Amino acid sequence: MMPKADSNDGEARGARPRAGGTQPNYVPVATVTRLALYLRELQQLQRSGAQRIQSGAIAKRLGLNDSQVRRDLSCFGQFGQRGVGYDITGLMKAIQVILGTDRSWNVILVGAGNLGRALSGYRGFDQQGFRLVGVFDCSEEKIGSKLGNLFIRSLDDLESVVETTKVELAILAVPAESAIAVAQRLEIAGITGILNFAPVTVRRPNSSLTVVDVDLAVELQRLAFAVVNKNKTTD
Repeated sequence: MMPKADSNDGEARGARPRAGGTQPNYVPVATVTRLALYLRELQQLQRSGAQRIQSGAIAKRLGLNDSQVRRDLSCFGQFGQRGVGYDITGLMKAIQVILGTDRSWNVILVGAGNLGRALSGYRGFDQQGFRLVGVFDCSEEKIGSKLGNLFIRSLDDLESVVETTKVELAILAVPAESAIAVAQRLEIAGITGILNFAPVTVRRPNSSLTVVDVDLAVELQRLAFAVVNKNKTTD
């Protein structure tokens, strides 16, 4: 699944400046997506006991070429040594800084339907530093029931929870017809980033809200296109 950031020029804002590397102001969304994949592979390698890796080995695991890996990483500085490769722990930490996941993020989930319930149980969020601190729904039947370690709360509590827990990120898993109104409410409450699973565009013109859309039907369409045109597409 390859989520798309909501951006007019197809680029995402660059990493926070760090000593020892040149940080571009803007980075292509595709590069950011690959960085997250590099981090995932490095974490798996570290758990297996590996200590160093060459760019070619990273590329092979992901079906890329080694020049692509080196080009992506060189956007942010020099992390490896020619002929020696990358220190896995060091490169993991560097990528986490670039992605902004060298810190913990409090996250809320809006929508406790089938998709919301599945997302709430995804262990990868915690493993990557995203802590679910609130779940909200408008259904009286669901409010007050427990979802994992949290009780589902009314949307009436949204603003107070965002304020007290200093939440910046929200996962939106509501029906399309209510998604825009809920997204606007989240922005007014102080949310700065939304992972949007609703099959509709929720970002308003001139809004500073950052939105990443994950439309599962669109992803299946992309997959179908890639299969039909296997020899015509490039990453």
